[in-house]
Amino acid sequence: MIEIGRMNSLIVLRETDVGLFLGDSENNEVLLPASFIKSKYKNNENISVFVYTDSDHKLIASSHKPFAEINNFAYLRVTSVTDFGAFLEWGLEKDLFIPFNEQKIKMNVDDFYVVYIYLDKLTNRLLGSNKIDKFISKEIPELETAQEVDLLVFEESPLGFSAIINGKYKGLIYHNDIYQDVYIGDEMKGYVKTIREDHLIDISFQKSGFKNVLDSTELILDYIKKNNGFINLHDKSSPEEISIRLSMSKATFKKSIGILYRHKKVLIKPDGVYLAKEEIIINKES
Repeated sequence: MIEIGRMNSLIVLRETDVGLFLGDSENNEVLLPASFIKSKYKNNENISVFVYTDSDHKLIASSHKPFAEINNFAYLRVTSVTDFGAFLEWGLEKDLFIPFNEQKIKMNVDDFYVVYIYLDKLTNRLLGSNKIDKFISKEIPELETAQEVDLLVFEESPLGFSAIINGKYKGLIYHNDIYQDVYIGDEMKGYVKTIREDHLIDISFQKSGFKNVLDSTELILDYIKKNNGFINLHDKSSPEEISIRLSMSKATFKKSIGILYRHKKVLIKPDGVYLAKEEIIINKES
């Protein structure tokens, strides 16, 4: 079966002036236009192509792989805006069309937007939408507290940043839990903090509890080693300064420094934290 919106492994059936006709095991055919052909192929050879519909709603194959396939989210750039909607670059010869009624806000040329790629059942055409909430799963999340997840940040609000979790669910990272620069379109790892009764999910960029502190001790120790064995942060340093320098909260910084001190890896002085002599020797030997 030839799948629209996905990469397909198809067989070369015959070559014509207009291009190659490709087929599947069920005798379905699709054209790979001559202008899209980058290599020489033989009959009965298997090739991988992306299948979509052209302006006449006919199936067409491309040797290019798009930035994202059907039923997925992607962060794409607007190439043009017409009286009917916007066109976004997504790695194919034909740009992805987003009608005005699928735009949460009016799109502008050269701006980037997080969009969802879907098949319009009326026209059998691949379209995009940046009304993200329409495509977020309303099912009970198949997630666990503290689980590591993939995030795609798509919106900022007074509370924080909303992100798509594992390409399926919606999560929120509160501003007061963020200790690094975050931008719309960022793809990163996160951790499930809380799953509420209404199925809304709170996300953190850091592991919870002691696991987070242990990770932070390694980060701090590595930072000190790379900065000549010293970091000028201490009890009186502001939370903002610690956040900018180390991307962690002041509380996590203090707990981590305490662990490093108890393990005799650092010395704590009024002007900052120094690498312990034993660590300096080990570092030089390595």
